[in-house]
Amino acid sequence: MERFLKAEAMALWAVRSAQLQKLPPNVQLFLRKHEEDEQDHLKQFESMVGHQSRERERLPVVPRQWPVLAVQLYGYESLGLEFAKLLATMRPDLVSILADEESHVGFFEREIQKILLGDTSAAEQAKIAARAWWRKLPRTLDRYLNDKSLDPYRLDIRNAILAAIDLRFANLELLAVHQ
Repeated sequence: MERFLKAEAMALWAVRSAQLQKLPPNVQLFLRKHEEDEQDHLKQFESMVGHQSRERERLPVVPRQWPVLAVQLYGYESLGLEFAKLLATMRPDLVSILADEESHVGFFEREIQKILLGDTSAAEQAKIAARAWWRKLPRTLDRYLNDKSLDPYRLDIRNAILAAIDLRFANLELLAVHQ
């Protein structure tokens, strides 16, 4: 549960930071609701682990260009969705978190589809951002899976998550499938 607490805190800070950027109005509106969802998830995890997450003095730096930021948020939301699927199997009482993550991923999928079907330079920015984010994903995933209790399952979980996210990115034509 500690890992989920840290992941939710990071998601909340990223969403807060993203709201400071110049974004389409529908995205700003969505991010306000998204922040509420992440705060609710964080509170649930804090009550389960018995302590609050550490507040950051500064929000993380996020890309200013919407196509790049959309891909970054989509990537991390996709990762969050895969962790929520694991969580829901271990804790069926937390299935509402899975539903929220599915809606967040769906929103960003639709936004990225708009980007990819729109201006060609924005579409190219999104594809470049996807390749850069993909290169960082294995290290990020390894940090989140670095817990002794996961030793017997780590490789299977890692491979399943990488495959699921790879497929999502490929389905949007952000990346070619890496298999």
